[in-house]
Amino acid sequence: MRDRLSDRLRTQTEALQFLAGLRSRRVSGCPRTGLFVPLLPIPKAEVPGQTACEMGRTSKDKRDVYYRLAKENGWRARSAFKLLQLDEEFHLFQGVTRAVDLCAAPGSWSQVLSQKIGGQGSGHVVAVDLQAMAPLPGVLQIQGDITQLSTAKEIIQHFEGCPADLVVCDGAPDVTGLHDVDEYMQAQLLLAALNIATHVLKPGGCFVAKIFRGRDVTLIYSQLRVFFSSVLCAKPRSSRNSSIEAFAVCQGYDPPEGFLPDLTKPLLDHSYDFNQLDGPTRIIVPFVTCGDLSAYDSDRSYPLDLEDGSEYKYTPPTQPPISPPYQEACTLKKKGRLAKEIRPQDCPISTVDTLSQPLALPQRHTLLASEVWKHVTQGPWCPLCLPVAIKING
Repeated sequence: MRDRLSDRLRTQTEALQFLAGLRSRRVSGCPRTGLFVPLLPIPKAEVPGQTACEMGRTSKDKRDVYYRLAKENGWRARSAFKLLQLDEEFHLFQGVTRAVDLCAAPGSWSQVLSQKIGGQGSGHVVAVDLQAMAPLPGVLQIQGDITQLSTAKEIIQHFEGCPADLVVCDGAPDVTGLHDVDEYMQAQLLLAALNIATHVLKPGGCFVAKIFRGRDVTLIYSQLRVFFSSVLCAKPRSSRNSSIEAFAVCQGYDPPEGFLPDLTKPLLDHSYDFNQLDGPTRIIVPFVTCGDLSAYDSDRSYPLDLEDGSEYKYTPPTQPPISPPYQEACTLKKKGRLAKEIRPQDCPISTVDTLSQPLALPQRHTLLASEVWKHVTQGPWCPLCLPVAIKING
């Protein structure tokens, strides 16, 4: 039994070694045993003829093929492929002469709209965002809040009093990792986009917005179904399978009789009759995948070797953000001034980034070999105690 467990523990060594190279000259402690083990860096594998700087620049090109293609094709972000694949499936741009892009920065969807609609001669594209965005040909920019009535009036003013044929929104909040919180925040952003769309969208128009599929997403579908004759949930091929994002494609704008748009009131309240949606249409929305099945997989890593045999060359981003909210943090990080002070009472695991000499093992943390073995075999495996147990019990 002991030999079999030892063999099983040895198989975990290779998988756990990367934890030892998180940061050089760092010391961590096991929260259960209190045993301090110095962590040593693991040397990085290098490719002959490739510098460390080049390895860092090309790593994302390998991991995300759509990120690489976006730079090579001149798109500002990989999200441009999402709108292109949605158009392939639903023909969103057919007959559209006026379009609105909400939460537009950095502008990849506005780029697609300007090329698909602006080429028709009389096309107009209005981009709205709180952040400043680098100019785009054929795109009128409004730096404003989509929850304000003044923003809706300014959009209509740019269209010379005419309503829009298409309203799109690829905006999303800064995710927290708490799915319930993220889904709620995204739902509120979608409702804000829908609310302003009721001011600027013409009857029969189309509305496309990002949505996070969660437990209560049917309530959003019911709300959208009140205003549109057709509501679909679409997942483009360029959207990662590991992501809960999808896109609500709403066609045939047809508001309820007597409805008056009002940005001062939320849409999800009791003033609307959701019971008008009976049967399956109340809770079931068709789910459609967009894009050719033979297209690139967004969750797969692809080699940098080109099909025609030519040499790969790194391509810089088409348009970096001109004034991102994290710009100050990036500047401090480059100067080595961005640091966070971690106090012992704030972190259960003691961490020391810089040590003048190896940390001595406190007497109260000294463990017998049998105690370490008991900790590993009877409790959850600890990556700090596991190498020690293997060395002791061999």
